[in-house]
Amino acid sequence: MPYELDAVIGDFDLLRRLTAGTGEAVVAPLRARLGLLPVTEQLPGALPGPFTAGSPAFERTLASWSRGGPIAHVEAEFHGGDGHQGATVWRAGAKVWGPGRTRDFSGPRETWPINAALALLGAVPGGPRAADRQDLFLAVGLGREQDTAGWRSAGLDARWAATYDEWHGKESAERERTARAAAEAERHRRLRDVPTALDGRAIMELLGLPPGPLIGAATRRLQELHLERGPLSPEEAAARLRSWAAGRGAGPGTGPS
Repeated sequence: MPYELDAVIGDFDLLRRLTAGTGEAVVAPLRARLGLLPVTEQLPGALPGPFTAGSPAFERTLASWSRGGPIAHVEAEFHGGDGHQGATVWRAGAKVWGPGRTRDFSGPRETWPINAALALLGAVPGGPRAADRQDLFLAVGLGREQDTAGWRSAGLDARWAATYDEWHGKESAERERTARAAAEAERHRRLRDVPTALDGRAIMELLGLPPGPLIGAATRRLQELHLERGPLSPEEAAARLRSWAAGRGAGPGTGPS
């Protein structure tokens, strides 16, 4: 799949402030508190044209913006594994690095222009995957979208958030919920074919409960015990299930706690 990138990267909240009130300017959140502003020709009042790297107006704008924090302009284009990338960094009103450009990606990843620029913005390697720990490009999330349209969509989706912390808090909560749901689904899959010493009817008679969620939870508890300890006798299963249910205040008419 082709990959195209032409964007300004800097602190998310800084870019938000700098482009406030410009309808076409959308800032997509990245990791490491960074934001990405796609560079398009539809940015009246935000980035004066011509919108090409190296134009005096473009560079004056980014130099001015960098007085609030380091700013990078990054470009990349790949088709079928071949392509190029480039980057330039401004800080405190002046260009401090670049433009760096390359078509050769055989060297260390930290020397690639976009990775070098991200390091100057303060990004550090890290993430759940080994690739994230080796490549800042991936660590900050630049592989999440493939083109300007995708980054604009990501920025529009994040417009509800007033700050990076607000966006990150909701994203973290959603990731946690997703992880919990995945873990629960995996738990159910793992237990699906595990036998129990007592069937559902026997569990209902033992606990004095009607059919319901607690009976399902009790069945799963017996399956977990089977995996932990091996097959249980009906008598041992009943004793352990009574203890388990008592800890939940289980009794006639109760539900899961």
